[in-house]
Amino acid sequence: MGRGTGSGRKGTRKFPQSLLVPFSVPVTWGRRGDVPGPARFGSAQLSMADAASQVLLGSGLTALSQPLMYVKVLVQVGYEPLPPTLGRNMFGRQVYQLPGLFAYAKHIMKIDGRAGLFKGLTPRLCSGAIGTIVHSQVLQRYQEADQEEDPGASLKEPVSSLEQVIKETSREMVARSAATLVTHPFHVITLRCMVQFIGRETKYSGIFSPFVTIYREEGILGFFAGLVPRLLGDVLSLWLCNMLAYLINTYALENGVSTMSEMKSYSQAVTGFFASMLTYPFVLVSNLMAINNCGLAGGLPPYAPNYSSWLDCWSQLLKEVRPSLAPAP
Repeated sequence: MGRGTGSGRKGTRKFPQSLLVPFSVPVTWGRRGDVPGPARFGSAQLSMADAASQVLLGSGLTALSQPLMYVKVLVQVGYEPLPPTLGRNMFGRQVYQLPGLFAYAKHIMKIDGRAGLFKGLTPRLCSGAIGTIVHSQVLQRYQEADQEEDPGASLKEPVSSLEQVIKETSREMVARSAATLVTHPFHVITLRCMVQFIGRETKYSGIFSPFVTIYREEGILGFFAGLVPRLLGDVLSLWLCNMLAYLINTYALENGVSTMSEMKSYSQAVTGFFASMLTYPFVLVSNLMAINNCGLAGGLPPYAPNYSSWLDCWSQLLKEVRPSLAPAP
């Protein structure tokens, strides 16, 4: 997990590193089309019983991934409590490396105990549960509309065509966007609960008080800070993932192979990861905007500049990335 910071360099800013390397793939709660796998075209929509089981399963996965999510957010905002250590990169060259996941987790545990690794878990659980229900309900409405137009549609074999892929992906886009829109306030509160660790604040503690605080200080728009880049990244990731998977499964893999279904599942995972890497900058910008100038130390200089908009955040991140991409003299 160590990340090289370059020979002789200490305390490098985390923005360009976070922009270049996805720290993790986000855990989702059974939404078709979510990274790392694309939508499974023609499959049955989630019923309420399926949604309930997805919520229960998702709750467990979310709880297990919470420490990883917590560390990832702190890294994204540039929190570097531990000094880099001298090590060697894959080429054998000596470089200063920043601590990895477990070192950061131990640092948090020393200060807040094991329970400290689960800050922000409650609003994140609420976000996942509500998002799963909204997502399944939107897809169910589409299915009901199809059955009203053609009662025998559910008995037909799914058509593996570009037209079907576009249709399913469009519906998945609407469902995911609706779920994201409804649950984004919980996402904002989750991030701010985590970032409080930097300045040891308690501003966004509790269940209902964060809603009151955000509404009083920022109004309704405060609940949707960082929404636009998050939606854009979600939509782009979905379309990239599904279209790449369709192209690979249609033209690169030959039918008739005994392990064809397994090969196609692998291609879906690969395209999903590739799409998540390409759209990761949107995730980073969204998270930074969600905590920008919210009254927490982690959302203010020196950890983060005051951004006027998400486009301003994007441009400043690019300015920090370009020097790191330049070839060494």
